[in-house]
Amino acid sequence: MSNYIPTIGIEVHCELKTKTKIFSDSINGYGQMANSLTNVIDLGYPGTLPTLNKEVINLAIKAALILNCKIRPVMHFDRKNYFYPDNPKNYQITQAETPIGYDGYVEIEVDGKTKKIGIEEIHIEEDTCKSTHRGTKTLLDFNRAGVPLIEIVTKPCMESGEEAKLYLEKLKELLFYSDVSDCKMEEGSMRADANVSIRKQKSEPFRTKAEIKNIGSISNVKLSIEKEIKRQEEIYDKGESFPPQTRRFDDKLNDTVLMRVKETGNDYRYFPEPDIPYVHITQEQIEQVRKTISMLPDERRKTYQKLGISEVNAKKLVQNRALSDYLNELLEEKIDFKTAANLLLGDISAYLNKMETEITKTSLTKEKFIELTNDISNETLTSKNLKEILTTIMESEKSISEIIKEAGIQNITDNTAITEMIQKILKENQDSVVDYKNGKDRAIKYLMGQVMKESKGSLNPKMAMAILKEELNK
Repeated sequence: MSNYIPTIGIEVHCELKTKTKIFSDSINGYGQMANSLTNVIDLGYPGTLPTLNKEVINLAIKAALILNCKIRPVMHFDRKNYFYPDNPKNYQITQAETPIGYDGYVEIEVDGKTKKIGIEEIHIEEDTCKSTHRGTKTLLDFNRAGVPLIEIVTKPCMESGEEAKLYLEKLKELLFYSDVSDCKMEEGSMRADANVSIRKQKSEPFRTKAEIKNIGSISNVKLSIEKEIKRQEEIYDKGESFPPQTRRFDDKLNDTVLMRVKETGNDYRYFPEPDIPYVHITQEQIEQVRKTISMLPDERRKTYQKLGISEVNAKKLVQNRALSDYLNELLEEKIDFKTAANLLLGDISAYLNKMETEITKTSLTKEKFIELTNDISNETLTSKNLKEILTTIMESEKSISEIIKEAGIQNITDNTAITEMIQKILKENQDSVVDYKNGKDRAIKYLMGQVMKESKGSLNPKMAMAILKEELNK
């Protein structure tokens, strides 16, 4: 048990899902040939002027809404002045004084309790170009220069790596489901920095802070914070101290590594950006943006569980947005949603993974899926039947009834016929009946196998098992 209380704040840079960049009409893309998505504005040519992309403002408003932030009605952009090769203008356009969103929160579940993670602010800024260091040379790719970002800064309110992980998972889910960002950390469209300090009592002032930069995955955020807490504890336990510093997480070492010591504070000489006028955000604009927010993850999970879907399957559906969106198209229909979820997460998911395709690119229309769900629910189709005709269902334009007819599927659903068949099997397998009566569990599995064999798989296993048990217990 540690004698210290950690205090953690997280800063997340998130690329916005716009077609073009924030201040130019260059395409906002990823993975293209270096310097192919650029123009003179992105390259910082003297005399060029920025033109603000309205969609950036709308997406930032959307982010502020889903993170429960207050939205600033009048804001401006600022110049952050510094020299570095990835920034040929010698300044970055950002928001220092009037961030678009402030004083929000995200709720996470920690040990069964709800905790609010406070959001200090959300501000808009442009990304810099990508630097690649090769030996003594540095190569610059300006495709990323001018890509719109929001920076989401939490209050220093987290107390463990686990809380930071849960916060980032929730944040990623919210930003992804609201179409603010694709949140692909592996492509750099979501990047996290963690600020970590520890102290003995909450009444004490904050001690020295270490910043861990550009952590590449959510699991590594948790790990790097835990390593940093341990490092600081060992320093303080020796009666020593350390200067404010920037560190990075090293995947190979599974530890944080010193990048630089912060000997003096950075003086960025912020001042209002003279080439961009003040931005006025109306309540009407906010409400227009609010209408574009689709059902968010928490609401989806609650809705699914109210419809009879298990908590586990509700979570799995939300983890697969394509399937969740597909199911949401059916929420007004009268179907067995438990069966529908089982189908989507079971055989249909297996098919999609095998074929490396998406559900919207198959022939499984809304009407066809309703028919399929009903046929499974009323036992017209068994799970064995489904496996036999699944490919045809997913690839053919024919209805489920046509496919069943062509496959020659005729399932026995008459209780009397099933009972007669089971009685015949029990009569032919008296030794297994005796074994069952003597408490041998394997006997009923054998008998069930014989029943399914006799019916050539045309029985619903659940129904057959219920009748088999009933007959055995007579």
